[in-house]
Amino acid sequence: MPAMQPSIFISHGSPTLAIETGPAIDFLRGLGKALEQRYGRPQAILCASAHWETAGPAISTAARPETIHDFYGFPEPLYRLTYPAPGAPAAARRAAGLVREAGFDCALDPGQGLDHGAWMPLRFLWPDADIAVAQVALQQPLGPAHHVALGEALAPIRDDGVLVLGSGGAVHNLRALGQSRAGGRFDTPEWAAAFDDWLEQAVHAGKAEELIRYRSLAPYGAMAHPRDEHLLPLHVE
Repeated sequence: MPAMQPSIFISHGSPTLAIETGPAIDFLRGLGKALEQRYGRPQAILCASAHWETAGPAISTAARPETIHDFYGFPEPLYRLTYPAPGAPAAARRAAGLVREAGFDCALDPGQGLDHGAWMPLRFLWPDADIAVAQVALQQPLGPAHHVALGEALAPIRDDGVLVLGSGGAVHNLRALGQSRAGGRFDTPEWAAAFDDWLEQAVHAGKAEELIRYRSLAPYGAMAHPRDEHLLPLHVE
């Protein structure tokens, strides 16, 4: 029997991390090794990325998902990177069945590849690209509660040895963060630090209802996330 896998959430950062070095990359490399040591090697990975949105629940079934370069104006070497992991159609169909059992409609998409929310962190977590990967879509207009329910529906797949990966951002207000880089120096803004501290405490305490209502309960919740999509992978996870 495969070992039960965890569900994890990571901030995937800028696409340029894929060609950089530094503490964030060292963390991702170490995390992949630590996860394998504790839980064993995943049979497959199901990734909820902030960069795939659909009207209703959907899961990718591509046998050989392409690497999607879904960003613009970045250094040219980024567009040559690939992450040639196999797809996970069997795990995807199992996941879709769980979602349907929970009362949702769920589409299967054989054409969806791996967007940078998936392949950018995975190239450091599992650099050999030899673990099968499928993606699960977000429905941003349906809000956090919908995604918590979606994550609860998917949870049993972890018993099959499938790791559930939420890839988004703890803070995602690029306009406001860009203003903090004035003069070439970046200092974490007070509002971002305050929200991140609240988020960490709420996650560790398992306060699902507060996480659903983060916009009204967290300090600077709406400022940290003008739009929900980069936090919704956390609700799925």
